[in-house]
Amino acid sequence: MALTHDYAVSVEWTGNRGTGTSGYRDYARDHVVRIEGLPDILGSADPTFRGDATRHNPEQLLLTSLAQCHMLSYLHQAVKVGVVVLDYRDTATATMETQGTGGRFTRAVLHPVITVADATMIEAATSAHHQAHLDCFIANSVSFPVDIEPTVIVGGLSR
Repeated sequence: MALTHDYAVSVEWTGNRGTGTSGYRDYARDHVVRIEGLPDILGSADPTFRGDATRHNPEQLLLTSLAQCHMLSYLHQAVKVGVVVLDYRDTATATMETQGTGGRFTRAVLHPVITVADATMIEAATSAHHQAHLDCFIANSVSFPVDIEPTVIVGGLSR
């Protein structure tokens, strides 16, 4: 039996410059994303689509969700296979194609760099990405490939 989890957000458009959407250049794409109990997220469109470059855009947030989800799934897998992760950083990238007035993502690539406690953990640390990818709710929800290109390095525990 599947368990369900419900989520709620509110999005409020704040870009009315006084004339609403009277013309394509007459309104800002600014908006606020609100989640109860959390700080607001100031959003806009990508600057390519007349958005504010100082605000988060939906395309960035989708890629962020993929990277966060993989990291959290990976950290769980690391514990399960006995890998001690000391540091995890990712510089994720994605490609989106537009056609006419629409578009779609065609690929995302996660580039996690993981620091582990000991060289004996490198193989398990690398292979744990496979199960983490299978477990990631967000990656399982998108219709484009999400590739993982990990790097594992060894670092010492601080004393």
